[in-house]
Amino acid sequence: MTGHPDPEPGDLPPDEQPLVSHLLELRDRLLRMVIAIAIVFAVLVPFANKIFTLLAGPLLKHLPKGSSLIAIEVAAPFLVPFKLVLVLAIFLSIPYLLYQVWGFVAPGLYRHERRLILPLLVSSTALFYAGAAFAYFVVFPLVFTFLTGTTPAGVSMMTDISKYLDFVLTIFFAFGVAFEVPIATILLVWMGITSPQALADKRPYVIVAVFVIGMLLTPPDVISQTLLAVPMWLLFEAGVYFSRYFVRDPDADDAAATEPLSEAEMEAELDRIEREEQGHEKP
Repeated sequence: MTGHPDPEPGDLPPDEQPLVSHLLELRDRLLRMVIAIAIVFAVLVPFANKIFTLLAGPLLKHLPKGSSLIAIEVAAPFLVPFKLVLVLAIFLSIPYLLYQVWGFVAPGLYRHERRLILPLLVSSTALFYAGAAFAYFVVFPLVFTFLTGTTPAGVSMMTDISKYLDFVLTIFFAFGVAFEVPIATILLVWMGITSPQALADKRPYVIVAVFVIGMLLTPPDVISQTLLAVPMWLLFEAGVYFSRYFVRDPDADDAAATEPLSEAEMEAELDRIEREEQGHEKP
């Protein structure tokens, strides 16, 4: 039994060819993203147990003498490091993943938009990594010191490795996202949704909101909630300050939108169109 072959872009009406071309490019870029994650995963798999031991270090340092992590489920000693390595592979591949996203959307942006979006992608990646590093080197030691120090007498703290991994991944994600506050603030101002002055006027509400978010995103202890809320507030203040440089001028936007391409940009665009047409020609 044979199926019908997928239509080539050249077989379609002219008005449908650009859509198919974009879908094919999207498919190729998604495939590259999956391959990149798979390659990083394959490199890390042999070191899965060592990586988990490194991740468990902040807790193991504060456990009472004779205590250790435990595995309740039979397959947990294999599945938990496997899950950690998969998440880490995605985490380490973020720069390449964002590069593929940028390569897909950049041709559809105006020149002034490209000058803004690319630095925001780079800075958002750096801030996400900074949030995860802050969680590992600052938050974990303080939180585990507090939690192990409040263990009731006669109770041995022996944490399940699966529960521990879920706990630390939640903390990593919470702090990584929280450190994106300046980027979100700048985007809101750049899109004209709000203004730096309006954000500054809402400062009291923001302070309350960050502590509520800290309560919802972190475990139920005061230390981790405070360690998330305070950086979010400071990052909000930084975002308000820098957003003053990204207030949009409607007249400038109209001028930039109608600004002609330079000779080099025009040649690059023509070369790209020519390559697409050659790639879509039937042999």
